[in-house]
Amino acid sequence: MNKIKSLILILAVVTGLNVFASTRVVPSSSVVLNSNGMTQRLAPQKTYTQVSPLDLVARPNFYLNKTVKIRAKFDKFSTLGLDYKPAMKSSEKYISFLIQRPDITDHNIPLSELKIFLDRTEAEKYIDLNSGDIVEFSGRVFSTALGDPWLEVNTFTVISSKPKTENN
Repeated sequence: MNKIKSLILILAVVTGLNVFASTRVVPSSSVVLNSNGMTQRLAPQKTYTQVSPLDLVARPNFYLNKTVKIRAKFDKFSTLGLDYKPAMKSSEKYISFLIQRPDITDHNIPLSELKIFLDRTEAEKYIDLNSGDIVEFSGRVFSTALGDPWLEVNTFTVISSKPKTENN
């Protein structure tokens, strides 16, 4: 009789664990009420890892297929890396840009080892950027062609602009 009770107890515990394990808890922030009063699940938010551009350049394979966020000094828009077949980003759809090396403070030297691509439509909003303006951008490292990180930007924000002078 005790064996039967033990067996029933074990079956109940196992069944309870299976039900608990198959129940998926959805964070309340990812469920909202739509206009019809029905619940709707939101797409999960992408999470970006804040990285130093120098670390990204030093370890491109570590960051391959990861989403990253970088804050840096803008240098200039460029055509660097466009239409390169092993890591193709079309010059018709994208423009690349360079940031300044953060380890050099007495000169403006671009970090050309980091290939950064921004959709041309988005880039057109920022044609007035000047060298030295602080920007923050995030995206995915999609290639390590030539041993360099190649980053497609998803979001781009100007944090601060240098004051305009008559010469700018």
